[in-house]
Parts: sequence; structure tokens; C-alpha cells
Amino acid sequence: MTNYKSLIREIPDFPKAGISFKDITPLLANPAAVTQVIKDMVEPFKDDRVDCVAAIEARGYIFGASVAYELGVGFVPIRKAGKLPAETVRVDYSLEYGTASLEAHVDAIGIGQRILVVDDILATGGTIVATIKLLEQLGAVIAGVVVLGNLTELEGYKNFEGYKLI
Repeated sequence: MTNYKSLIREIPDFPKAGISFKDITPLLANPAAVTQVIKDMVEPFKDDRVDCVAAIEARGYIFGASVAYELGVGFVPIRKAGKLPAETVRVDYSLEYGTASLEAHVDAIGIGQRILVVDDILATGGTIVATIKLLEQLGAVIAGVVVLGNLTELEGYKNFEGYKLI
């Protein structure tokens, strides 16, 4: 995957002291970069069986819907608790700066469907691990995980042994 680091702005002490937020808005303002990001996210999975893309609220949606379109598959939004209107399944998890919950509709995917998980930044991995647990509760098989950036110094990638992580 191309190095987009120069287009990701670092905001110190956001959302709280000690956290270094990765702001992707400069990258999003660059049409050529966004086009290349989507191509780079799709490429490792274009010959794999992917039935659906699941992306994590909110910044994962920016890339996830386009990846789903390029792969010719459906899209499942993974949302923060209380945002979906129909019956949901929920998972609680820890973040580097607190706790949170994620939900998906119980009928979002079929048992055995191969799901590609898309998000923007992999830090400690907690949100993506929670998403995988949520999808597996629904009967999904994880086809892989693709992210825009991986903060390797936080070693979140170690949570994904046995999964195709790009």
C-alpha cells in the first residue's frame, strides 16, 4: 500500500491528553490520494471471495462504501450503540481512552458470509477486534481486514494473527 503519511495530520492531545489523533481530512481533500487509497485497499482482496464489506463508524465508512462498490458487494455499517433502528447485536469493548459499544443489525449478514472489515487507522486494535467479534456472533467468516494506516508502534496488528490484515 502506498505511504499516505504525509497527508495525515497529527493532532496532539485529542480527544484527551496523551492521545495523538490522526486526522485524515487533508488526505480526503486530495482526490488523487483518495482514488489511490481505494485501489490499494481493494487490490489485495479482488481475487478473494468477499461477500460483503463491513466498515466501522464513522471514518471507516468513508473508505468502506467505496471498497464495497469496487468489489461489487454489499455494505454493512458497524455503528455506535443506539444508532440503528431495527433489532441489533452488540459488543462492548475498551479503547485506549475509555470504553464503547458497537452494534449491527441482526439481519445484516447471512451465516457463513465472508466479510471484509474496513477502517481508517489501526492503533491498539480494540475497535476492529470488537467488530470481528460482532460479525462472528452473526455467523460471519472474516475474509480480511484492511486499513488506511497502521500505527505499528502500538502493536495493534498483533491482535490479528490468523487474519489477512492489510
